[in-house]
Amino acid sequence: MLNILRNYQTVLERISQAAVRAWRKTDDIQIVAVSKTHPVGAIIQAYDAGIVHFGESKVQEAEGKFNRLFQLKPDLKIIRHLVGHLQSNKVKKALALFDIIHSVDSLHLGKEISIRAAAAGTEAKILLQVNTSGEASKYGASPDQAPELAAKLAELPGLKIQGLMTIGAFLPEAEQVRPCFIKLKRLSEQIAELKLPNVEMKYLSMGMTSDFEIAVEEGANLLRIGTAIFGERK
Repeated sequence: MLNILRNYQTVLERISQAAVRAWRKTDDIQIVAVSKTHPVGAIIQAYDAGIVHFGESKVQEAEGKFNRLFQLKPDLKIIRHLVGHLQSNKVKKALALFDIIHSVDSLHLGKEISIRAAAAGTEAKILLQVNTSGEASKYGASPDQAPELAAKLAELPGLKIQGLMTIGAFLPEAEQVRPCFIKLKRLSEQIAELKLPNVEMKYLSMGMTSDFEIAVEEGANLLRIGTAIFGERK
C-alpha cells in the first residue's frame, strides 16, 4: 500500500508540474492506472489510494480479475478502460466488462461493436486509435484516414465516439515523442470542426509512464500509466 500510494503521489506531483508549464488545470487530467499483469490486491491498494480509473489490455485477463475484484469489494466504484487491441470475437465480452474502449482502429471493429451494443440495448463509449508514429508494429488508423473513419463510425448506431488515442513512438528520449502528441491534438481539433453526430472530442488518451509529462504539455487528459504506479510488470 505504501509503495503504490507513494508512487501515485509522485505521479500526481509530476502531472501538476507539467500542467503548470502548459498553463493547464490538473483537474482536467485523469490517470488511468494500467493494471495489466498486476494482481487484484494491487488494484485494491491503488483504489484505496484514490485511483478510480483502471486500464486493462486483454479481455480474458480482465474478466477474471474484475470478477475476483468485485467478489472481494462488491461496493467498488471504478471506471474500467480497455486500452489494448481488441479482436472482433472479443467484442461482446469487452462491452460487458469495460466502460470505455480506447482502441477502435477500423470500421470493421466499429461495426461489430455497434451490432453488439445494439443487441445489448446499450451505447458503447469508444476512442478512435490513431497511429501517429507510423510504426508498423503499432495498431491504429493513419492520421490521414482518421477523419474519414470518424465520419463513418459516427453513422453507426450504438456508438459514442468520445475522442482519440495514440501510443507514442518508442524512442530513447521522451522529448522525441512530442510530435506524436502534437499530431493527435491537431487531429482532434480537425475532427471536432466536422461537427459529426455522436462524436465528441472530449478525450485525448496519450502518454504512458515514459512520456506522460510531454503528453500533459500537449493536451492529454487521459494518461495510461502503469509502471510508475504499480512498478515493473510481473
